[in-house]
Amino acid sequence: MTDGVLFIDKPKNLTSRDVVNQISKIYHTKKVGHTGTLDPMATGILIVCLGKYTKLVESLTSTTKEYLAKMVLGIETDTGDITGKIEKKVKKEISIEKIKETFLNFPQIYEQEVPLYSAVKINGKKLYEYAREGIKVKLPKRKVEIFFLELKNYENNEITFQTTVSKGTYIRSLVRDLAFQMGTVGTMSSLRRIKQGSIDIKDCLPLEQITKDTPLKTMKDLFSYPTYEVTEREKEKIKNGNFLFLSSKEEKLMLTYQGEVLAIYKKNQDRYDMEFKVI
Repeated sequence: MTDGVLFIDKPKNLTSRDVVNQISKIYHTKKVGHTGTLDPMATGILIVCLGKYTKLVESLTSTTKEYLAKMVLGIETDTGDITGKIEKKVKKEISIEKIKETFLNFPQIYEQEVPLYSAVKINGKKLYEYAREGIKVKLPKRKVEIFFLELKNYENNEITFQTTVSKGTYIRSLVRDLAFQMGTVGTMSSLRRIKQGSIDIKDCLPLEQITKDTPLKTMKDLFSYPTYEVTEREKEKIKNGNFLFLSSKEEKLMLTYQGEVLAIYKKNQDRYDMEFKVI
């Protein structure tokens, strides 16, 4: 069976697409997608969907993400991380008091400018393509939310911090903005995604350990919605993607038949509409 999800601990020096391509070969299927790009230098959670579960990519991508990151002060690169070309150096002593104050007072919601080296499109062309061609473009801004931001350590001009952010937040941009608030420049030197939605890094397998016999996760592993056992007639309706009238007040339900998960349905006034099915 190639319908399911893998929780992968992505290694360094591979793109998210590289991981998808490897999984595609291991499971002999072209129907593979991931739920949130990680830069090649980054490690950590990469949720990969196979088969019917690729329909869940968008909903899984929209969840919050938690990171453990490092940033170097006084250096600015074209990519926003340590792998890029150094464009500016600033020699300025930043006190630990100023750093603590910045982390404490950083806005929870703000308009974040996306990095130049990103896959965001302007006029149908990705920003990194403009960058490689040396074409200057106005970088778009997105409203992002920083749910949690904590300074963990400051040593040898390098800050370690932990953060939980909304969909679409770039940690490279957050690093840049934190440094700006401190009155200097900064670049990301390390990034590890340690949580995505309810999935923790401890639930993930290193890519090199995954084989064709590695069992795939299913809806029960992904969601904690209340279950609702349907009748055989309702099961047939689910197969056809029909809406259902169910005796429940829950916003979302995981529908089962004889204990087997069939679909997720969402409440719509007096009925339930199908959000995703696996039959």
